[in-house]
Amino acid sequence: MKIGILSRSRRLYSTRRLMEAAAKRGHEVRVINPVRCYMNIASFKPSIHYDGKAVDGIEAIIPRIGASITFYGAAVVRQFEMMGVFSLNESVAISRSRDKLRSLQLLSRRGIGLPVTGFASSPQDTADLLDLVGGAPVVVKLLEGTQGKGIVLAETIKAAESVIEAFRGLEANFLVQEFVKEAGGSDIRCFVIGEKVVASMKRQAPRGEFRSNLHRGGTAEVVKITPEERSTAVRAARIMGLNVAGVDILRSNHGPVVMEVNSSPGLEGIERATGKDVADLIVQYIEKNAIPGRTRTRGKG
Repeated sequence: MKIGILSRSRRLYSTRRLMEAAAKRGHEVRVINPVRCYMNIASFKPSIHYDGKAVDGIEAIIPRIGASITFYGAAVVRQFEMMGVFSLNESVAISRSRDKLRSLQLLSRRGIGLPVTGFASSPQDTADLLDLVGGAPVVVKLLEGTQGKGIVLAETIKAAESVIEAFRGLEANFLVQEFVKEAGGSDIRCFVIGEKVVASMKRQAPRGEFRSNLHRGGTAEVVKITPEERSTAVRAARIMGLNVAGVDILRSNHGPVVMEVNSSPGLEGIERATGKDVADLIVQYIEKNAIPGRTRTRGKG
């Protein structure tokens, strides 16, 4: 099978591991930088061009679309879908999961446990907004933030009001969420492939920090998850429409709550913490499911 990996660099750990796993299983692999693709949007024969040539023969793609290029990256994935190419994660699902507000609303509608979350536009609503989520301490989170960036813990009402005022001054969209103190600065990353959690790790924030992201100095270790946590992770990925997802869960006093569903979860932390060959499991999933034209939306979303 000829597999295309949509990634901006073949040197990235996740990209490199996927290349190795696919090649080891006898597939031809091509790394394609999505921002360098350009498209012929024609109804009779849609095509994608790269390095001056049409991209032909690709049977399946693995989108590794970073948050900063979501709009264009999703457009490239959509074009591949229109060409009948199987996409590990479809364009609609990627866009859906990247919109933090939309994804939380969809998860809430389906009964997934979430931190109490508020969203408002008018500065006149700040006091009631903070009251809705239970008062300080609260987490104020930019909708466009990734890897722990754009997330602030406000420990007092006055601090929360100041952060909200600053974000509004920047005309930034943000959420206000309850601070799940009992999580102790840790969360659980569940790596979902298809209908199964194939690996899970506990990420712990360093002393004096509440964000557990590995990019911010957090540590990771293998963890045994409960049946409820496993079910929550699988359901969350399914609701987003993702075949492969990293579902971040907090252990709260009222059960597991989902913080985020990531459409391009990194492989380095989860593979090193658990010792599992997650890249190989991803390629196996593609082998079983990459039927030409099987894409559910075919770029319609």
